[in-house]
Amino acid sequence: MTDHPNPNPVPIRDAATIVVLDRDAAGGPAVLMGQRGKKAAFMPSKYVFPGGALDADDLGISFSSPLTPSSLQRLLAEQRDASVATPEGLAAAALRELAEETGLLCGAAGAAPATWPGYVSGGISPDPSGLIYFFRAITPPHQPRRFDTRFFLLDTAMIHGDPHDFSRASDELSNIHWVPLAEARRLDLPFITEIVLAEVGALLRRTIGTPQDDPEGVPFFDNRGTSPRFIRIA
Repeated sequence: MTDHPNPNPVPIRDAATIVVLDRDAAGGPAVLMGQRGKKAAFMPSKYVFPGGALDADDLGISFSSPLTPSSLQRLLAEQRDASVATPEGLAAAALRELAEETGLLCGAAGAAPATWPGYVSGGISPDPSGLIYFFRAITPPHQPRRFDTRFFLLDTAMIHGDPHDFSRASDELSNIHWVPLAEARRLDLPFITEIVLAEVGALLRRTIGTPQDDPEGVPFFDNRGTSPRFIRIA
């Protein structure tokens, strides 16, 4: 698909965000969130999910298992002309950012990516087979930084080790904790995070509480051009 003219010279960077879900939390389903620093250049002090921009090294990561066919197909849809992202690269970015920002790993015993310290020390090969691609948004024009972010949902059953152990987390996020889904919107959130939280709740209702690919498709807020549009990627 050919991009619409970009009204903003700020380049759009590919990114991935991961929403880790604990369906069995005592207070009802909970999601993992952390707070960005006050001096952060992008969304300072806001509560967010782990995530970040795609790195060149993400494109060459080997996995212990593949993405699901549905997520693979949907990630290939609506490609940007300027993007170099691959479905596997975006999945790698999501898992890498989760490990860096929270210390949590997703995988099984095997060959670890040499540039992922947490996986190397644990002898873990990353596994994206539990990732559910469920949301996508491009930052609107006239913002100082712009991202084309793909959001993945991951059940805690896929986490290797204790999902409450954040001892290996970097200092990029503070106050990392599990937030009941019913209470998360009370935090200081970016607008798009509020929308994503609502979509997580809607997805759980449509799939009767068990995270899985949404039959209605992936919501996509497309702000790459002069006119915003909303579609669902089937």
